[in-house]
Amino acid sequence: MGYRARQVSGDDSKISMNIRKTVFLWLWVVFVVPAWGRVFVHWTQSAIPSPKALGVNDLVLSWDAGTLSLLNVARRQDYRIYLEATLPEAAAAAEASAKNGVAGLILDVRQPEQGQVDGVVGKLQSAYPKLTLLVLNPDGKQPQMKGGLVIKRGEILEVSSPTAQPWLDTNLALVRFQQSSRPGQVPLYSFHWDLSDPLKQQNGPTAEDYSLAVAESDAFQADLVLPLHENLQIGLAKNDAGAWTLWNEVKRYLEFASHTPVRLDPAANMGIVTDDYETSYEPINLLARHNIPFRIFCPTDLQSHSLKDIDVLVVFDMPDRQTIKLIGDFADQGGIAILVDLPGSYPWQSVQRVETAKHWAAYAMGQGRIIELSEPLTDPETFAQDIRRLMDKQKLISLWNALTTVAVPYRESGTVATILELVNYAQDPLRVQVQVKGSYSSIQYETPEHGCCESLTPVQHDGFTEFVVPWLRIGGRVHLRAGGSAAHEGPSRPK
Repeated sequence: MGYRARQVSGDDSKISMNIRKTVFLWLWVVFVVPAWGRVFVHWTQSAIPSPKALGVNDLVLSWDAGTLSLLNVARRQDYRIYLEATLPEAAAAAEASAKNGVAGLILDVRQPEQGQVDGVVGKLQSAYPKLTLLVLNPDGKQPQMKGGLVIKRGEILEVSSPTAQPWLDTNLALVRFQQSSRPGQVPLYSFHWDLSDPLKQQNGPTAEDYSLAVAESDAFQADLVLPLHENLQIGLAKNDAGAWTLWNEVKRYLEFASHTPVRLDPAANMGIVTDDYETSYEPINLLARHNIPFRIFCPTDLQSHSLKDIDVLVVFDMPDRQTIKLIGDFADQGGIAILVDLPGSYPWQSVQRVETAKHWAAYAMGQGRIIELSEPLTDPETFAQDIRRLMDKQKLISLWNALTTVAVPYRESGTVATILELVNYAQDPLRVQVQVKGSYSSIQYETPEHGCCESLTPVQHDGFTEFVVPWLRIGGRVHLRAGGSAAHEGPSRPK
């Protein structure tokens, strides 16, 4: 993901980092064309079904001593083959990739190695200009619902009571970090299955588990290296009926993902300024869990035009002079800026405080506000809830009857149409009530199980549109458009 060290100050450093990032981004744009939504299947067994039967064309093989024989088997099946290698293996794997005509090389880069990846990629790209290089984050989470809320306080994990809101392991925060730090590549991640249960160890993940992983990566505009359990691979290769029954269910989600609109821009009115993964990850993860759409900005990339659609800006990194001015201008024009544990002297402190408490102070700035938090976020769950209350009528989306659902809004480039991706981590069908900001009169709903499309009835009120999704099992997609038949006018949702 390429997260840089925490920035303290220095405009010269900012300019230098921007130049390096521009050069590296140019390399990625030249050699890697983003086309998100792909699922790469990671394969380890000596026999492989055909791409048509498996429903995927991209196969990932781990780079090791036995790779070449397996590579030849996959090549005869007409797969697009990618080798996966660690950074120490990268040079040898790149040479083998170039000699054997594979589609590309995937570099498995863990968090402590992030500072090395740009240099390695630059050298390999110079040596093998026709070889596609992709950077994989292997530290994703298996998408799943857990029984209770799990929050990290310092170095301690705390679990809520069984009656509290269920905890969801999602990869949205990880994907948004990747989009910010490596904009020239579609986010690519993988994870390890939780096989602590003896039955799962023997049988592997269920069809619902695989389908959820595919649905999540598709909804988040990311590519996924999907690990297949050894027994499933063997069963598919031997044409076992049970294995194919399971996989054919997954193929519905693979097919659904292949028809996702390709020109989508994330819709978000909250911005987060950070390149400090360790400090900001947990709060951002909770914001994602509470369905607060956000964008992450690296401090070196922040410009005034980046904030044109942003209403709330949360800053985790010490701002330099240019960023301080930008924060002030943002608040002056009506925005709300929140600085998290960033002590210092700032221009807005010369005005009278409008509110103050033990661990925070708020300053009026033009039409907006700047809030300074004087200590780190020890309770990210409460912080996410406070942000949601703070945004109030500015919220882009709200869900009811959906504690296990994550919703991600997008806008189709060049249009006023909105796409809403829904992912239900409980894997049991739900009826979900949705409210989105804006007036839409045409709403169409599609799912992998029922196809496209079912018309939903919109109700408009006070600048928002409400509708009910009648059935959401794992993944679903809502198409919202202005125009067409008129929507109903109705009262606001009862409190």
